[in-house]
Parts: sequence; structure tokens; C-alpha cells
Amino acid sequence: MPNAVPPAELIVACLCAQWCGSCREYRSTFDQVEREFPEVRFVWVDIEDEAELVDPVEVENFPTLLIAAAEEARFFGTVMPHKDTLVRLLRSQLEGTGAAPPRDPDVQALAARLHRR
Repeated sequence: MPNAVPPAELIVACLCAQWCGSCREYRSTFDQVEREFPEVRFVWVDIEDEAELVDPVEVENFPTLLIAAAEEARFFGTVMPHKDTLVRLLRSQLEGTGAAPPRDPDVQALAARLHRR
């Protein structure tokens, strides 16, 4: 189980696409949660406009979230586009009760790129 994460070290990235209706609808929810957690860094990444950042990670469904503590990915996956889902995921990482981090080296490398960005 991961350790608790200081809020200032947490990055929440939404990997979406402009053409995706679910992503467009989810954007306002994502922005609302960002306002509720100002100490956490939120990033919206259009996987087509920023393909060089995301590649070689495959994003198969939307919205896909990557939550990282500094350069370490702690969560990567498609989520239901609901505010409660995002808040619950965020709190689990802040409290250290989240699931085991993803082992995919490409996802870990993306977390590191987002951190340095």
C-alpha cells in the first residue's frame, strides 16, 4: 500500500481528447475539484495535441487519470466521469490508502515527464 502523500507533491493529470464528448463534459468537474484542492497540481492533457508527451502510453478509454506523487505514478486508469470518483481517488492518495501503484514503466516515465513539466 502506498504511503500518504503531501498535497503539494500530488499531480492529477486527465488524459483526454478534444473530440471526446465525455472529456468535454468532464472538464468542468475536473476544474471544480481543482478549485477544491488548490494545493494539488491538476493538469489537463490532450493526448493528440501532446502526443509527444504521452507516447508510448496507450490511452484506450476516456477519461483516463494519472495520479502521481512527484515522479512516481500512483494510479493510472479510466474512471467514471463523476466528481465523487475523482475526490475519492484523490483522498485515497493523500491518505495513503490507494491501491498499489501501476508497474508499467511507460506510465511511470509519463509521471516523471509530467512532474518535470
